[in-house]
Amino acid sequence: MIWLGNVSKSYEKGGELAVDRLQLQVKPGEIFGFLGPNGAGKTTTIKMVTGILRPDEGEIEVDGVSMVDSPLEAKGRIGYVPDQPEAIMRVTGWEYLRFIADVYGVSEEERKVRLPQLLERYGMEEAVYDLMNGYSRGMKQKLAVIASLIHDPAVWILDEPMVGLDPQAAMVVKEEMKKWRDRGKTIFFSTHVLEVAERLCDRVAILQKGQLMAVGTMDELKQGSGVVADEETLERLFLELTGT
Repeated sequence: MIWLGNVSKSYEKGGELAVDRLQLQVKPGEIFGFLGPNGAGKTTTIKMVTGILRPDEGEIEVDGVSMVDSPLEAKGRIGYVPDQPEAIMRVTGWEYLRFIADVYGVSEEERKVRLPQLLERYGMEEAVYDLMNGYSRGMKQKLAVIASLIHDPAVWILDEPMVGLDPQAAMVVKEEMKKWRDRGKTIFFSTHVLEVAERLCDRVAILQKGQLMAVGTMDELKQGSGVVADEETLERLFLELTGT
């Protein structure tokens, strides 16, 4: 579960709000799409939910734990795939994954089960032993996905997860999201690929200039738009609500 209560964030004191009194709840056992044009505040919101940024106002809870009051405990319940995964110089993918497992306190027994499965699923069984500074954009993204799942988090947060992935890897990520949802986990991800969001998400939210424009299932958004449901698509709803 993710809960945001009237969360606001500005990058300059007294400046324009990047996120403006955002009120949002993401339930366990659902895939939740977070949509909006460039500059809408999606990545800022995600960085606050993951504890990278601190909100100026409001409360954030992850799996029932306050990110403001108990950030370390809350972060331990999150698996996070950033929009720009960075390679660590002079470290192999295997060394990086071992480090992440250490950070989250994953036992050797759990690593022996999870790591081979994840590496095989994303086709990284051999590349994982290479230095990360030689990875392509897609390989960095795959490793970031694997690292985000190694501790079996309750909440999986992904910021533009399909960018840089080949079609096969993108399909694996989408199937992974469905499996995670079926296990009762919370999946929260941003994307510009509206067709993916429409097919994959149980609910979506549309953000514009830091404010929530709409949230709900596709049927709920269609009913609220006043347009005949059979003629409506998420792309059309998105353009109407954001004025783009």
